[in-house]
Amino acid sequence: MARVQDGPWRDAAAGRLVRPYTISNGRTRPSTALDLLSQVMVTGSTPLGYLGPEHAQALHLCEAPVSVAEIAAHLRLPAAVTKVLLSDLVDCGALTTKPPAHHHTPTDRSLLEAVLDGLRRQL
Repeated sequence: MARVQDGPWRDAAAGRLVRPYTISNGRTRPSTALDLLSQVMVTGSTPLGYLGPEHAQALHLCEAPVSVAEIAAHLRLPAAVTKVLLSDLVDCGALTTKPPAHHHTPTDRSLLEAVLDGLRRQL
């Protein structure tokens, strides 16, 4: 039996009833380059053509600038599938993107030490 907040695509016992590759029509690569930290926001343009329920949910989530990672978490979809959905919305003019501001390089030693220190405190 599906819970009300999960909608028709989720079942409390079985989980997701529609597989992620079905949601993205089997596509595994987005047409727009998106990083997990990329910010996306609605443009106000009405998308033309059919949009699936996940596209509509994503549009609703993007009323204010939000990261790709946050949208994936809210939709409970893998990041790769979310990127495909968002790139569809960018392609039809419904969303705009902004690349993330990189304040640290991934190998910034002080950042890595701070993360390690925080993890140690949690254990």
